[in-house]
Amino acid sequence: MLSRKLGGEALRFVIVGAAATALHYGLYLLLVLLMPANPAYIIGYVVSFLGNFYATSRFTFRREPSLLKFVGMAGAHAVNFLLHLGLLNLFLWLGVRERLAPVPVYCVAVPVNFLLLKHVFKR
Repeated sequence: MLSRKLGGEALRFVIVGAAATALHYGLYLLLVLLMPANPAYIIGYVVSFLGNFYATSRFTFRREPSLLKFVGMAGAHAVNFLLHLGLLNLFLWLGVRERLAPVPVYCVAVPVNFLLLKHVFKR
């Protein structure tokens, strides 16, 4: 039963993450027509993060959104962002080609992000 529940949460996490990424990129593509790339990227990220927070709360972990969970998710994303950068540079230093270096980063960072967010939303 626990394994099935965890599998469902993981699947919902992947769905929400894919939707948040698509939202971010889609907004960026639209906004970059109207403004420079950096503000377009930041606005897309913020909107995506807000949607991701709500969907992660309600859909992935089936919890009510709250300010405490929002702060926790922001902290988890900050940790995850630093993990991404650190791992990327580690894999580049180890000789992994630039085009392939993100692949092992995702293999490590995505499960870590899932566990961080699970802790935020289940405590």
